[in-house]
Amino acid sequence: MIGGPASQLQPLLVERPSLFLLGRCLRLLPPGRRGSSSASSRRADSGRRLGPEKWIGRLLRMESESESGAAADTPPLETLSFHGDEEIIEVVELDPGPPDPDDLAQEMEDVDFEEEEEEEEGNEEGWVLEPQEGVVGSMEGPDDSEVTFALHSASVFCVSLDPKTNTLAVTGGEDDKAFVWRLSDGELLFECAGHKDSVTCAGFSHDSTLVATGDMSGLLKVWQVDTKEEVWSFEAGDLEWMEWHPRAPVLLAGTADGNTWMWKVPSGDCKTFQGPNCPATCGRVLPDGKRAVVGYEDGTIRIWDLKQGSPIHVLKGTEGHQGPLTCVATNQDGSLILTGSVDCQAKLVSATTGKVVGVFRPETVASQPSLGEGEESESNSVESLGFCSVMPLAAVGYLDGTLAIYDLSTQTLRHQCQHQSGIVQLLWEAGTAVVYTCSLDGIVRLWDARTGRLLTDYRGHAAEILDFALSKDASLVVTTSGDHKAKVFCVQRPDR
Repeated sequence: MIGGPASQLQPLLVERPSLFLLGRCLRLLPPGRRGSSSASSRRADSGRRLGPEKWIGRLLRMESESESGAAADTPPLETLSFHGDEEIIEVVELDPGPPDPDDLAQEMEDVDFEEEEEEEEGNEEGWVLEPQEGVVGSMEGPDDSEVTFALHSASVFCVSLDPKTNTLAVTGGEDDKAFVWRLSDGELLFECAGHKDSVTCAGFSHDSTLVATGDMSGLLKVWQVDTKEEVWSFEAGDLEWMEWHPRAPVLLAGTADGNTWMWKVPSGDCKTFQGPNCPATCGRVLPDGKRAVVGYEDGTIRIWDLKQGSPIHVLKGTEGHQGPLTCVATNQDGSLILTGSVDCQAKLVSATTGKVVGVFRPETVASQPSLGEGEESESNSVESLGFCSVMPLAAVGYLDGTLAIYDLSTQTLRHQCQHQSGIVQLLWEAGTAVVYTCSLDGIVRLWDARTGRLLTDYRGHAAEILDFALSKDASLVVTTSGDHKAKVFCVQRPDR
């Protein structure tokens, strides 16, 4: 059927997936993608991409579950929605059964190969069944960035700035590569070579003398920045997170076997903290440098004594979360811990007593029933959170695009700021009540947490932002994206 309007779709009902050519976009539309309210469908509509390291395992599992259950919830074709003047130009049934030899012969006779070659030569862009992963043409527009680093050949998952001078960045990506480069002009200083899987974690030591990179397979490497030489490496289990100690050349990492590892670098002296028999999905060293808080896939939270190697507090059952933890943060003095989970709750925990002193949940999902163990919210989850350093405020970023600002003194929702797409990460500006967010629509936004007002935004990526970092003086924002690029934005605000 060529050029048929949507009203004439009724005779074309099929049980198998179909290939739709809408306007100038050719895409495979799997069963269940339309008319479905599942979380996996929304993630698929937002780009069907691997996100930052904390999303990778969850997205792969949800896509697998979506595919296994697709045949059972295939919607009728008439539920498809069309926008503007979109029309179905061609509908092709997949796997129609073995073709008849006579039909094949007839089709070959009808093909004009010369005409096809001419059309192919005239189409420089070409038709693409699967758009380049993570690249969304609708995001293209003005570029507010000052510097673009473009040496990665695939999605860039992580970025970190050197804490001493804030002049260097390290980025890691899906191309199994990590680079250390200069922020002022994007010049490459050296490549952190040797990884054989996606580099999902990267960061500088507290004094900026060392830089560590970690890939999904669990290979960790450390490099001396001034000599550009590798000084240490270790192969752990599948990597979930990695973080430097705030005061010493000590590296911590959490792995899929439930262990949290701690190494002295470069000597390699090692200590392990055995968690439950499930991945250690997120972790953070407390500001005192003596304790660390680790969240796990089973919803439990452990506060570890790093010297003794034993848990000080364990939160589980109703005290813990009802789903895998996604993120954890601490306030400036380390007295409070904030944890987030796919159960859509953020829990405020006293680091001293190990007791939950507050629970935050967005109003939009307040009526949802509690999840069973291991289940994920179908509509939302906590993706990032953090404390304000100058006011008793906490910010929580949700997958549905909601930024919630909570008042810790009254434990009430103060402001709710909506994004067009899911929030990937948020960061507070030091010494102010300004919170920065990056999201799947490829935009960095600055919000005044006192009023809930959007201050400004920065654009330039052609795909979703997967990670970002903020300089100490908040003059620079460095982002990484599914468009294979990292960008440096100069932050200009009239209020300072």
